[in-house]
Amino acid sequence: MTSELLGRTLVEEATKKSGLIWAGSPGAPARALWHVWYEGAACVVGDGPGEQPLPSLTDGANVEVTVRSKDKGGRLVTWTARVVELASGSEAWEAAVAELKGKRLNAPDGEAMVERWGRECRVVRLEPVGSTVPLPDGDLAAAPLPTPATTRRPVPAAVPRLLFKRRGRRG
Repeated sequence: MTSELLGRTLVEEATKKSGLIWAGSPGAPARALWHVWYEGAACVVGDGPGEQPLPSLTDGANVEVTVRSKDKGGRLVTWTARVVELASGSEAWEAAVAELKGKRLNAPDGEAMVERWGRECRVVRLEPVGSTVPLPDGDLAAAPLPTPATTRRPVPAAVPRLLFKRRGRRG
């Protein structure tokens, strides 16, 4: 009981303080999302023009949420969440949107964004279920994909002579 309570407290405090979480279905790549912690869940808005995509957040699904440290950027905690899509215009939707609109930066339509969210976007709650997921032991960094854009080729032999040749002095 105590470890479960500590786990929930860790999830809440870490998620409140972090401005960014990663959420995704197990086995699928996680997506970075801005969010607001409100009434025991992380609330996100997206899937509309100019908003973040929410590809794996379908109503009723379980997703893994990873929270990073705001100052160091490292992984703090990973937890399982149940996705609950809020109906546009409902009391829960209005309350969540009131919190989200204060955190939305650089909205193209200013105060009209709430109406746009109601018409064109989804507002989703990520509610913690169960306990936290153990942190992995190994390094999770993936090697970058090979690309010719990052390959440096040798400088042609004539370039230094062209760049650094002495110009004749005019007198």
